[in-house]
Amino acid sequence: MRLQPLARRGLLRISLCAALALLAGAARAQIGFEVQPWPALKVPPLQAGLDASGKPLLLKDLRGQALVINFWATWCEPCREEMPSLALLAQSQSGKLRVLAVNFKESPATVGHFVAATGLTIPTLRDPDGALARAWGIRVFPSTVLIGADGKVRSVVRGALDWHGEAAARLIAPLLPDAAASAAPKPALVGQR
Repeated sequence: MRLQPLARRGLLRISLCAALALLAGAARAQIGFEVQPWPALKVPPLQAGLDASGKPLLLKDLRGQALVINFWATWCEPCREEMPSLALLAQSQSGKLRVLAVNFKESPATVGHFVAATGLTIPTLRDPDGALARAWGIRVFPSTVLIGADGKVRSVVRGALDWHGEAAARLIAPLLPDAAASAAPKPALVGQR
């Protein structure tokens, strides 16, 4: 009879250790990124990437929309893992935020195969020679540029992030079109007390 309670305790310990290991793994996944503010005097590149026909998508044409520009590659495991949360972000913020995925130096066939195999729904742009990644200062994959609806580059997130999670929500909220209006002080009405 004494073995049964001991066996239960052992099972409880194993379960507890497994739960703690899962929590630690989730915490490490969220710690795997850093946010770098965009330098105030640094002029951002003029484009976000090249579309399927090779035409540049210019940032000035996207003004008025908050932008999340994710630099990724198919050989990058964290990039692939992050894609579903980017798609969820785009879907949940439709109309307020535009998510773009810029592929780093891979062929159109490789990118097309990945998109078809995964069902990726966010627009995919190309950076065929890596010049755009260099212009944005991207050296870590994935990296994501955050641009406010006002057209100002706010920051670059280096590393993978759950874009549908709480940490991302704190980064995205100030970018949205209504963020500037809600943060601005309300003018006092003349003659009202």
